[in-house]
Amino acid sequence: MPTRIRHSLRTLLPLLALLAAGAEASASTLNQNASWTIDRANTSTKYRVVAYGDSIYAGYNGSITSAAKYSAPTVDAEYMSALWGADIESVRRTKSGAVASDVYNNKIVAERSYMQASSTRVVTFEMCGNDGLQARTSFKSQSGTCDYTVLDNAEASCKTYVAAAMDYINANAYPGVKLKVISNLHYPGYAADNVQSSCTDASTGQTVKMQDRFLLSLARMNYMMCDTARQKGFTCADNFAQYMGGDYDSNGDGQIDSDALRYVAGESQDSYVNRITTALRSTIRDANTHFVSSGSSYDYIQSDDTHPTYTGSTITSGLFGSTTGSGAPRYTSFTGGKSPIWNQYGHERMGWAVSTFNPATP
Repeated sequence: MPTRIRHSLRTLLPLLALLAAGAEASASTLNQNASWTIDRANTSTKYRVVAYGDSIYAGYNGSITSAAKYSAPTVDAEYMSALWGADIESVRRTKSGAVASDVYNNKIVAERSYMQASSTRVVTFEMCGNDGLQARTSFKSQSGTCDYTVLDNAEASCKTYVAAAMDYINANAYPGVKLKVISNLHYPGYAADNVQSSCTDASTGQTVKMQDRFLLSLARMNYMMCDTARQKGFTCADNFAQYMGGDYDSNGDGQIDSDALRYVAGESQDSYVNRITTALRSTIRDANTHFVSSGSSYDYIQSDDTHPTYTGSTITSGLFGSTTGSGAPRYTSFTGGKSPIWNQYGHERMGWAVSTFNPATP
């Protein structure tokens, strides 16, 4: 073999091994951390918002080396910068593909130092999406008699680690933190799940409409997140309502659909689940076509039918490290507390939902 070819192979093989490792990571879990500061003119005062979670807060875009610059936590930081007239550092400590236990143990607990900094004013987290997705995949593969245990286990794990995360953040975040927020789950693949299962229910002997069964589990998880937040001093950004309900009154009940679907503080689980799965079921739409009016819609979900859409550039986040950078805000003020694109992309909508709880002062 010629010397030049041998040298090229020696150079190439480590890179191929690295890429192979990255592909394996993306199929399981992949750390995607980033820090981006909204650098506002005429101020040097800087505060921090810390976001823990999985691929949703990471701004995952299908790449193992990059992520959306303006994922939801950084969108929120832009709103906060305008509200407070200060620079805001958006710190994302996230792991794509992580289940709730992983987010809790390896992000919130193991990386608690980020929320302990004296500049921290907001701590937010999201989890449980991968618990649900893995349970859905398992259920879809079943034949014979349906075994609902996989779905029940996902709900139980979500409940355990959401409560643990809130308790841990309450005990360990910087005492000057003004706001703690959990973001609940949208339903990716809602339209695709409108099919019958391959397994049959033990009681009826019939196949199950998967959308019905998955929506029930998701509704119980989302209720638990918001109600646990109410009890533990957190607020709840109801992404299910923001994504799955239109921004107009489609059923003539006098309420905007996205408002009517929201969790109501203090309501019972039965009341909430009934609203989502029965009473207002006809107003739920797949977030690939989020209607902002009766005749206009935007796509909130990327082509993978899971992750939120975004606008703007990407940053390094994943296999090749993480970005720490800064830049001027896209918008320096917000009329009515909303950017011009607040309802046009999934991450813009989620970031706005978190921002509605921002305190008036730091």
